[in-house]
Amino acid sequence: MRVFVTGSTGWIGSATVDELLRSGHEVLGLARSEESAAKLTAKGAQVHRGDLDDLDSLRAAAAAADGVVHLANKHDWADSEGTDRAERAAVEAMLEALEGSSKPFVIANGLSGFPEGRPVLESDASPAVGPGSDRGGSENLALDAVSRGVRTVVVRFAPSVHGKGDWGFVNFLTRAAKERGVSGYIGDGSVQWSAVHVGDAAQLIRLGLENAPAGTRMHAVAEQAISTKEIAEAIGKSLDVPVTSIEADKAGEHFGFIANFFGLTMSASSDATREQLSWKPTGPDLVEDITSGAYTD
Repeated sequence: MRVFVTGSTGWIGSATVDELLRSGHEVLGLARSEESAAKLTAKGAQVHRGDLDDLDSLRAAAAAADGVVHLANKHDWADSEGTDRAERAAVEAMLEALEGSSKPFVIANGLSGFPEGRPVLESDASPAVGPGSDRGGSENLALDAVSRGVRTVVVRFAPSVHGKGDWGFVNFLTRAAKERGVSGYIGDGSVQWSAVHVGDAAQLIRLGLENAPAGTRMHAVAEQAISTKEIAEAIGKSLDVPVTSIEADKAGEHFGFIANFFGLTMSASSDATREQLSWKPTGPDLVEDITSGAYTD
């Protein structure tokens, strides 16, 4: 397949491009800078210049591809509404180009926003509906396009997609521990996160692109539930700093913006995903990655 990948030089996107190329696919990666373009070229991928605001460019790339993997997001925490609007507009543009083609459209989402109390299942619909919701309601928007001839496949990522070089949530937690001289967890640390190694996540994206039926929701989850206290203890061990509880009303001061997520349960099952796509995660678990130095070397 000739696959158009947005977010192709990001953390998950880079691993996905590598996985697709190893599997014999041709990759057209979205790049908004010379540096990103050079990285793609060095891997043997083709370059499509543009960004999420260049809707005509997105339409053209999607129309010229055999499938799309949409991983990019602005992640502008200071302008979340603007980020959500941009996400919805970008998805609308690419879906417009794919209508009636039966081509695959793999779209990324997270596990935040779901009701807590049990692990999220693949059968659970996203509560984000409409332009004003999280990510502009792009998951449901993309699933609606199944009726218009798009093979939409949703991939929901665990809050920790970990590995050496990860710049995401665990990186920010490690940075806070370095700056504060103590690794913290909120309250009693019983809040739970799911996790997946970045290589396993990339493999699942490829399997979904190649094989998943229209309307499939996949969960990129290797470990269903790790307590935030366990995560903090692993970070403390890796940095050789004390581990302590942080009161909820002081979490923002200690962790920064990541406190908004570290206090949320984001746990999900991937049983249906594994059975449907024969996906078998083989990468190291989150605690192994942290204690082996993936976030401190």
